[in-house]
Amino acid sequence: MRTPPRPVRWAIPAVLLLVWLAVGGAFGPYAGKLGDVSTNDQAAFLPRSAESTQVLRAQQAFAEKETVPAIVVWTANGRVSDAQRDAATRALAGLRGAPGTLGAPSPALRSDDGRALEGVVPLRPDLGDELPAVLDEVRAAAKTVPGTKAQISGPAATQADLSDAFAGIDGLLLGVALVAVLLILLLVYRSLLLPLVIILGAVFALGLACAVVYALAKNDIVRVDGQVQGILSILVIGAATDYALLLAARFREEAAGRDRFAAGWAAVRGSFGAIVASGATVALGLLALLLSNLTNNRALGPVGAIGIACAVLSALTFLPAVLVVLGRVAFWPAKPRPPAEGAHGGRGLWARVARLVDLHPRRVVAGTGIALIACAAFAPGLRAHGVPLDETFINDAPSVAAQRTLSQHFPGGSGQPAIIIADAAQARAVTDAAARTEGVADAAPVGASGRPGGPPKIVDGRIRIDATLKAAADSDAAKATLKRLRAAVHGVPGADALVGGYTAQQYDTQQTAAHDRTLIIPVVLAIILVILVVLLRSLPLPVLLIATVALNYVATLGVAALVFRHLFGFTGLDASVPLYGFVFLVALGVDYNIFLMSRVREETRRWGVREGVLRGLTATGGVITSAGVVLAATFAALVVIPLSFLAQIAFIVAFGVLLDTLVVRSLLVPALVRMIGPKVWWPARFDHHPQDAGTAETVRSARGDR
Repeated sequence: MRTPPRPVRWAIPAVLLLVWLAVGGAFGPYAGKLGDVSTNDQAAFLPRSAESTQVLRAQQAFAEKETVPAIVVWTANGRVSDAQRDAATRALAGLRGAPGTLGAPSPALRSDDGRALEGVVPLRPDLGDELPAVLDEVRAAAKTVPGTKAQISGPAATQADLSDAFAGIDGLLLGVALVAVLLILLLVYRSLLLPLVIILGAVFALGLACAVVYALAKNDIVRVDGQVQGILSILVIGAATDYALLLAARFREEAAGRDRFAAGWAAVRGSFGAIVASGATVALGLLALLLSNLTNNRALGPVGAIGIACAVLSALTFLPAVLVVLGRVAFWPAKPRPPAEGAHGGRGLWARVARLVDLHPRRVVAGTGIALIACAAFAPGLRAHGVPLDETFINDAPSVAAQRTLSQHFPGGSGQPAIIIADAAQARAVTDAAARTEGVADAAPVGASGRPGGPPKIVDGRIRIDATLKAAADSDAAKATLKRLRAAVHGVPGADALVGGYTAQQYDTQQTAAHDRTLIIPVVLAIILVILVVLLRSLPLPVLLIATVALNYVATLGVAALVFRHLFGFTGLDASVPLYGFVFLVALGVDYNIFLMSRVREETRRWGVREGVLRGLTATGGVITSAGVVLAATFAALVVIPLSFLAQIAFIVAFGVLLDTLVVRSLLVPALVRMIGPKVWWPARFDHHPQDAGTAETVRSARGDR
């Protein structure tokens, strides 16, 4: 085919660059605007069909307007006096009609030990950014009680602390991630322009993804909260960088012996299949989260898939255009060099690793396999039963400290009762059944004031009963009490009772997350298997790759179980973390194996199975390891948000990616393929090569690998 004229060859990259510059200019600001359409209202992310969610909807009928309670707790050095109690009641009463409040605050109640007071101030649920200022007014009024220390707990205080934790997420998280990626690329590639080009492509991809997500969220097509927003930024930056590194490495190989246009086309052609297959693996794995019954999981699915699609688009269009325009200058001061002829003649690190795999495949498989299985043995110790309230924030947030104080002087579930909705005709029977339940401190119908006491309020023949639990609302003991409470009130004939509240929401979320794992994990594995079979045109190899990344995932959970308990001091794991960790680690882990094995297949067609493994490992070792380090660093950046949920995800993904790139993909997978030989590519058959003649016992016997 005749080569197009030079102006035509320049036109394509020029147009692509202009398009992406326009995208960056128009959509770049949207990376900082997602907060405008996001919500941190935890009630919006409960299980859709759980009993606690039904109660949440039903209890709205018992209040003239929905409110968010702020619970004020006062403590004194000794016993609280009557004068202090009266002063606290006056302080609460003075807040009636104050900006942000809704309805009458409760009077101050003294604890049984006489050392603390408690009062509830109902706030408007739509305060948004005004909430901290309203809480400051509540705090100022509470401090007027002489001789006491005032703190604020409850849902309003927790919501304010969550908003504070996510404040500045756009700039801080993105800045930390980009700086980490830039430093790693500068150290690894010793090039000045290439890291900047790769970072720019990732930023453009993120801007485009945020613009699409913003439009969808504004029209209520997808939901976004702080954690989804943070994960989207990290996912796009990490994935776009990974794909860019693969393509840039291929361009560097091709640029050593061709002109820039031919090198650019060859780089895109050579890496297109691997990048698209990798992106499809992660995107479809994320979309499998749509099967979840947890709304925040469902929210992450399409948002993450949009981010991955934008990352793939940037890597296959923006980066090749820039590399063609810059040519070899992109790698300055380094110079592109052709790959070494033959995997056995190289002197670099990955040539030595390839020789180790070639000489001792069985020892490599045994050593890495035993190490991974030993780590995996600790995985059962990682219990996803939820994070206690006092561990929700990495730092000691004000709401957590206040809740701790409240629990010291009042029943553990004070301020967060179990809420029972039942038939009014069975009010006494349901109340008695609840009060008799082991672990319940007291139970009483809610009156017209919105608090227990007085004639019960009846709405459509239903009443609300509040049951205060003895144990802290987020504890395992409270969840055990909840199960007994549900059994007790469900057993009242004709009551049609439902039990909700904070503890019920935590329990239902935990149970739903466990159900989601049993449903979604097999779906993700099936999706990955189909993609690998199509890409590699083999049946044994995809199964082998999935088995290794699954082993890597379980081994990572085992290490996390030890680190979380003995180093970080976490006593519980968020219910969604195992599923998130699986989707990210397995999908991204398969990514690196796709990069490796697609190159191995290419080399095998030319050189045979044995030499193909060695050449593929030598050619991709550096770039895949660099990509793994970059992705681990970007996910580690999540720790700048002081939430244990994100810290747990950050460690699991960062450690798991490093374990995968340094051990599983570098040693275990190539050693297994080398040991199995040509059968691993069945039903495909490659032409016979002399290098494959001795891959069985003859070669191993000659080298002493028995």
